[in-house]
Amino acid sequence: MAVADTKNPLVPDFEVIISGSTLSTQVAAHVVSVTVDDSLEAAGMFVLEIAGSDAQEKESPWVDDESLFALGNVVEVKMGYRDNLETLIIGEITSLEPEFVFTRLPALIVRGYDRRHRLLQGRKTRTFLQQKDSDIASQIASEAGLTAQAEDSGTVHDYLLQANQSDLDFLRERAQRIQYEVIVEDKSLIFRPAAQAGSETMTLTPDDDLLEFHPRLSSFGQVSEVTARSWNPKDKKEIVGQAKAGDEVSKMGGQSSGAEIIESAFGAVGELMSARPAATQAEADAQAKSRFNELLLDLVMGEGVARGRTDLRAGKVIKIDGVGKRFSGQYYVSSATHRYSPRLGYQTHFTVRRNAL
Repeated sequence: MAVADTKNPLVPDFEVIISGSTLSTQVAAHVVSVTVDDSLEAAGMFVLEIAGSDAQEKESPWVDDESLFALGNVVEVKMGYRDNLETLIIGEITSLEPEFVFTRLPALIVRGYDRRHRLLQGRKTRTFLQQKDSDIASQIASEAGLTAQAEDSGTVHDYLLQANQSDLDFLRERAQRIQYEVIVEDKSLIFRPAAQAGSETMTLTPDDDLLEFHPRLSSFGQVSEVTARSWNPKDKKEIVGQAKAGDEVSKMGGQSSGAEIIESAFGAVGELMSARPAATQAEADAQAKSRFNELLLDLVMGEGVARGRTDLRAGKVIKIDGVGKRFSGQYYVSSATHRYSPRLGYQTHFTVRRNAL
């Protein structure tokens, strides 16, 4: 992993590989900034900003380079420190945004996304019969030319409808109901349980890599229980799933979850789910627990900035220490934005969530 050493600082660096060839020294010298946005909520994105120069014969050489910057070209972006670079994203160019401003030379912004963007192309209406959510994830991956790494979701659904939705929206909706995540790494689609119950992969403190941290503890949106109500037309019976304190997948090293804190401070607070039909008791219970744990993660939300670290990624559990007893502890990373520029070097901006204190 590429991590800064404060006692022996290294030189921040980057590398961009397009269609298998490393960006030439001539082009790389004009790169103003490189950004990689890694998120659980959206397709991973890269942005390259390339400026013109007075020394160039043509006014806009990058804008007109149709072979290098072509829609669909595969781009691999690495960041880190000299002689220690790691891949942050492999994606495809999806847009070119030239800038023509009277007071400066033309520039080009090259933007692209990981292959999750392919799952956003078009909308479909279709049904899935006698399949698990993990089976559906594997089918959608195959249709998009991706290899599936789908962890068994267990429950077989008699009937599921994809109603005028993109494949990614539909798959994320299914994942949300069972507390799964949808991630794409290069040509692999990963469908897996959310990992907030895992062990921390690193510790950040103000004494080393942590440059800024802004947490916020809030009671808004917290509940002490969630009830999922549905109707089984076959058996003509109501189905009720419930989740309450004790159904947390983890307290992330804390003593009291958001459910316990909110009930102690303001009394019982419940949420009723009725818009998501469930065909079985197991499905209703899973939906209630998934929603319950999703809400609890908003107990503490924070934004931070660290010295550039390629191992700081969305979907990881990290520990933040040295920020007071109440706010020190484990956090789940929901997004990480890696930014490099010759002026500022390499920094990682991140957002985190926590369900307990």
